[in-house]
Amino acid sequence: MNTTKTTANMAMAVGKADKGKAVAATVIGTALEVFDFSSYSFFSVTIGKLFFPTHDPVLSLLLAALTFGVGFFIRPLGGIVLGIYGDRVGRKQALSLSIMLMALGIAIVACAPTYQQIGVGATVLLVVGRLIQGFAHGGEMGTAATFLSEYAPANSRGLYASYIQSSIGFAVLAGAGVGVFISSELSQEALESWGWRIPFALGLLIGPVGWFIRRGLDETPTFKHTAKSNTPLREVIRDYPRQTFSTISLVILWTVCTYVLLYYMPTFVVKSLGLPQGLGFRAGLIGGAVILVASPMFGWLSDRIGRRFIVASSALLIGVLAFPMFAYIVRSPSLTSLVLFQLVFGVLISAYTAPILAVFAEMFPSRVRSTGLSLAYNVAVTIFGGFATFVITLLIAWSGSKLAPAGYVAFAALLSFLGAVVYPKPVDDF
Repeated sequence: MNTTKTTANMAMAVGKADKGKAVAATVIGTALEVFDFSSYSFFSVTIGKLFFPTHDPVLSLLLAALTFGVGFFIRPLGGIVLGIYGDRVGRKQALSLSIMLMALGIAIVACAPTYQQIGVGATVLLVVGRLIQGFAHGGEMGTAATFLSEYAPANSRGLYASYIQSSIGFAVLAGAGVGVFISSELSQEALESWGWRIPFALGLLIGPVGWFIRRGLDETPTFKHTAKSNTPLREVIRDYPRQTFSTISLVILWTVCTYVLLYYMPTFVVKSLGLPQGLGFRAGLIGGAVILVASPMFGWLSDRIGRRFIVASSALLIGVLAFPMFAYIVRSPSLTSLVLFQLVFGVLISAYTAPILAVFAEMFPSRVRSTGLSLAYNVAVTIFGGFATFVITLLIAWSGSKLAPAGYVAFAALLSFLGAVVYPKPVDDF
């Protein structure tokens, strides 16, 4: 009997209600994890003051950014461990474990005393919380993409996978919305005293809900009817080096866009443009809203006209527009210019990232899909995304140029455009 056809027939037999639950459970968990990461990035200026007090505000920000990046050191390990767990034990089990670990990390950050209260112990707690979050997030994206792509009908894989990116847009929107409220309604004293903890407290409320929903899911038909690999990591490295390299190259621009054009902007608005932090949050609302709405549109379009053209052309446009758009907001810093900046890049980021998880899932066979996606994704995110804030802050300080972020984005766009041109044809194993 043809295993691929049997698996495809089983996927077609999955009811709409089951598919709807799969989408909801996946995007809720992913949104929670991204919401937490975006909250830390949005409030990095405040966190720098409270946990890394120095006489130099740039050094405090650099240390806060470095701690943001610390969580990424462990992400490849989390991706490997939870990816293997997802391939051997189940996608559902890996997703459930991931969200509970993330909730634990959020709890530590939300409740950590400040440096003024307990000294260096506060810094240690913050780093521990970030490490746990990084481990959990390392296994989330690859497993979530695997789970949804295996639940999706063959002609809607791009649409289903795009819901993950749409949830990221929602998380950015929610994080920016909380930032707008806090920065508008609270005094600076209240913000530094307790207000910065609000988004992390909200994350603690969402975590158990996401875990409960994920625990009630069924495994994907593909996983149930696929022979399990005893050594998925070894197989990925030995048998799929081109797929791994292609995935890494494509993730580079995705992660740079996310951490530079979305998460870093409130900090850039304050430190480089000299505008109130609230304006950065308001512009972030636009970027998040565009990604939330536009991602499913581009995911659907990729199912109709193909993924390669959309991914390659949007990567090229991001690279071409990086310097002109940053020059625009530096020359004319205002809410209007920031909104236009987020509108343009919101559409382009949606076009690039909406189909990309389906591209990744289609590169690896089901027996090693979760491991392959998690490994490749987290290597690229750790190198190019986790320390993006730190690198850009350092580049601006060294060069004195406010256009430094544009160079970083353009470089990433070039690498990913090349990856989009040469990535291998999809496998037929769903």
